[in-house]
Amino acid sequence: MPVRLRSPHDREILRLAVPALGTLAAEPLYVLADTAIVGHLGRPQIAALGLAGTVLSGAFTIFNFLTYGTTAVVARASGAGEHERAARLAAQALWVSLAIGTALLVVCEAIATPLLHGLGAHGRSGHYALVYFRIAALGLPAALVALAGQGFLRGVSNLRRPLRIVVAANLANLVLEIALVYGLGWGIAGSAAGTAIAQAGMGAAFVVELLRPPAPSRRPSLRDMGPLVRVGRQIFVRTAALYASFLVAATVLARMGDAQLGAHQIAFQLFVFLSLVLDAVAIAGQVIVGRMLGAGDAVGAFAAAARMIAWSVALGLGFALALAPLSHWLPRAFTDDAAVLAQAAALWPFFAAMQPLGGAVFALDGILIGASDTRYLMWSMLAASSLFAALAALALALGWGIVGVWVGLDVLIAARLVLLGVRFLGRRWLVVGWG
Repeated sequence: MPVRLRSPHDREILRLAVPALGTLAAEPLYVLADTAIVGHLGRPQIAALGLAGTVLSGAFTIFNFLTYGTTAVVARASGAGEHERAARLAAQALWVSLAIGTALLVVCEAIATPLLHGLGAHGRSGHYALVYFRIAALGLPAALVALAGQGFLRGVSNLRRPLRIVVAANLANLVLEIALVYGLGWGIAGSAAGTAIAQAGMGAAFVVELLRPPAPSRRPSLRDMGPLVRVGRQIFVRTAALYASFLVAATVLARMGDAQLGAHQIAFQLFVFLSLVLDAVAIAGQVIVGRMLGAGDAVGAFAAAARMIAWSVALGLGFALALAPLSHWLPRAFTDDAAVLAQAAALWPFFAAMQPLGGAVFALDGILIGASDTRYLMWSMLAASSLFAALAALALALGWGIVGVWVGLDVLIAARLVLLGVRFLGRRWLVVGWG
């Protein structure tokens, strides 16, 4: 089917994707500000942030189902005209996120010392990591509430409000950290406290948004939580399997050598950065598809979904064409180690080739999440991850090196594309109405 240069869906996709991209970009900027401030305190402090911050960021990422799951069910309810149901779902999302966030805080505080020691914390940096971790963890419940709040606002097609809240929280974090770290001399504890306070303010703002729509009851209800928990559980497994694949890749490459692991880190961080743009289109897919299916417009949902796939593939192809000639140049922005640069050049063609495939997969992810077809997403991700794990083990055993691992990652993305593409073309995900 030829791709048209213009589509009636383009304006809506851009209207949703652009503020979504701004909100997504705020998180790495948040981490960057923390790193810049703590980095001037000394080597033990920046090492501590690298360890404790990675664990906390991982917890935050793994629970992003609170956003995606809420978006899916609220968009469908909103499209079906079930506005009271959408309001009840907003309240239930608040209770679910508070419960998970509180439990996560208790677990983090209880296992902080053995967890960080198990990850290699020691000496002064280990002490600082524990201090940062214990204080910053206090912001976890508010951070998870913010995830649910973003999901609700996306579900009702309001992506500008979460952008304003997240930007305000980032600015507050920057001011607080400078004041506490340098003004009051609290050091890394001040950085953690500034982060926790900024997250508390952000969480409070999203609580207001979650409780704003009128609802007959906002009390916790297991029945009303049902759709959120079901979709969220399946997205959680899908996300964990994806991250486990990249963890397997890093583990295998660590056994091959520091140069291979360093080159992989460069390519992986670039992949994460570029994925922000593709994820913004996927978020538009969640909103538009969920809303159209809720309204009973299966034909429109399929047409809009096809257009979003075309947009994502075009963006991915643009990334690939831009990256292809930079194999000997872009990695030099991250390192001047000859061995790492050689390994980066070896993996580069496979990294570039991944981009258009990843574009299609990101779009299909968003489309099927919007359709609440998350059970299929979960099982297809588990199947693709199992295939990659086998290929990564073979790469280590047979000496295929970093090329073997990155070929495996390309196969992972390609397998997901095939599995999700078959589902998309089969149209079984086009279930209309609220049900």
